[in-house]
Amino acid sequence: MAALPVSKMAAAGRCRAASGSAGVTSRGRGAGGTMLAARLAGRARPLVSRAGPALLTPGGQVAGLGNYGLRGTRHSVGMAVLDRLARQLAVAEGWRSDRRCCADVALATAHGLELLLLKPRRLMNLNGLSIASAAEIYNLRPEDIYLVHDDLDKALGKVAIKLGGSARGHNGVRSCISALHSNEMPRVRVGIGRPEGEVTVSSYVLAPFSTGEQERLEQVLAQAVACLLEHVLQRRVPMGEPGDRG
Repeated sequence: MAALPVSKMAAAGRCRAASGSAGVTSRGRGAGGTMLAARLAGRARPLVSRAGPALLTPGGQVAGLGNYGLRGTRHSVGMAVLDRLARQLAVAEGWRSDRRCCADVALATAHGLELLLLKPRRLMNLNGLSIASAAEIYNLRPEDIYLVHDDLDKALGKVAIKLGGSARGHNGVRSCISALHSNEMPRVRVGIGRPEGEVTVSSYVLAPFSTGEQERLEQVLAQAVACLLEHVLQRRVPMGEPGDRG
């Protein structure tokens, strides 16, 4: 597990208990998925402080896992997906820092469903603390929380939905399972591929995408957003399907 320079750790956010490890770890959709995602896009809503039961309509929470101070790296691709989702749902300017859960949060609507978008202001292996705090504040169950994260076992360009289960070696997911006392959270797994040659997994996931990968990244992010929104809508119809898609 790679140690971060002090300057980068300081950039990971100043929330309480924000220290920790960078947490190294471990199908696509075509034009139809893109059209569906566009159809789902809703109008922005301001984030307001709330209390009490039944705080959100059944869209739930979408959390992008990553190292807050290491944006643009492979390991933080989940946060990049959240940024892309916020742009698509017209809330890119609506991010607010919420000290209660040590995260950047925004509310958006998609096809009549309200979604809480969340990016923890912590390092990867403590992401679960922010996500669990937000779940309590907004009265969400574990199965209402989508975790968006990188996946070494899938090539760049491959996106899959996994309905619950183990962390599969991913420290961010492991943190969420521990903090929420549940493994029922659905996951959006975004492939980043494995390093080649003598490159270690730690240095690979904590490094930025290569120039060639950057050329494909916007398409991958759009693909992940389309996959996520399609699944959210199908679950709320409902149209459940077990297992791992993609």
